[in-house]
Amino acid sequence: MFSYFKSSGKINQAYTIAFYNLENLFDTKNDPNTLDDDFTPKGKKNWDNYRYKNKIKKLGNVIAQLGTKRSFHTPAIVGVVEVENLLVLNDLVASKNLKNQNYGIVHYDSPDERGIDVALLYKKELFELTHSETFPLYLEGENGDRDYTRDVLLVKGNLNNEEIHILVNHWPSRRSGENSTEEKRVKAAELVVSIVEKITAEIENAKIIIMGDFNDNPSNISVKKHLVNDTFYNPMERLINTGNGTLNYKTTWHLFDQIIFSKNFFNIEATKHSFKYAEVFDKLFLKEWKGKYKGNPFRTYIGKWYQGGFSDHFPVYVYLKKH
Repeated sequence: MFSYFKSSGKINQAYTIAFYNLENLFDTKNDPNTLDDDFTPKGKKNWDNYRYKNKIKKLGNVIAQLGTKRSFHTPAIVGVVEVENLLVLNDLVASKNLKNQNYGIVHYDSPDERGIDVALLYKKELFELTHSETFPLYLEGENGDRDYTRDVLLVKGNLNNEEIHILVNHWPSRRSGENSTEEKRVKAAELVVSIVEKITAEIENAKIIIMGDFNDNPSNISVKKHLVNDTFYNPMERLINTGNGTLNYKTTWHLFDQIIFSKNFFNIEATKHSFKYAEVFDKLFLKEWKGKYKGNPFRTYIGKWYQGGFSDHFPVYVYLKKH
């Protein structure tokens, strides 16, 4: 074990970077401009204020625990997806376990048909926000019309006074089949690469973190061939090779939720923060405890049936060691 561990198992200068798909974090109000009708009191999910507040409380409890096994801090940065709007994010950071942690929010409305967005939470005393913007992903449906999906969110700021760039992603789903939708995720990867090229053209040796729900595993071509090149390292590839996953579909585990680093995070002489660990947060309380779904993520719904759980994804996180 590393020499900088204290007897408690925690590190003085360890900082957590996390990502979590919050699975349909909708408020209870109907937005006439999006397909959110199911998540209203009169909708198919009977989504009411009690269920909403219960989910907010539970998600806040999870986020507050991420990385605290080895860090004295709640996460410095948390990328999140499947959030409806700024209101739900404000409620999340104001929830019982996060309200005293002083989280800022970066959020933009995206053109997704269901109204779900990507966002970033950051601990204000650790991360100074300096810039943010979004990049739309242009896709076409079978009839040639635009297929509206989530934007890529770029956030720039200073983590402990070191500039880093973070890209938060939620790539097109496999709902119509893995093979038939693969091209959409390849295009998403190409968009991210173009953003990275723009950053590195302006800033030599830029520190870049790419995170998100890619709806593909580390071994799929969208990630392994089109996204991760010689200048990036994907620690999630090792995790899935040892049997870890963040979601289970038809009894098969997948690791769609990933955090990828530019390799200069390994160069101690060139960075204040070096990469140390990547982990899936799959504690027992986040899992179904009985029945045919035993061991799977404890979801808010299974079909139309309310379960009162957290999400259909486990969160992931990494540790950075400050020198």
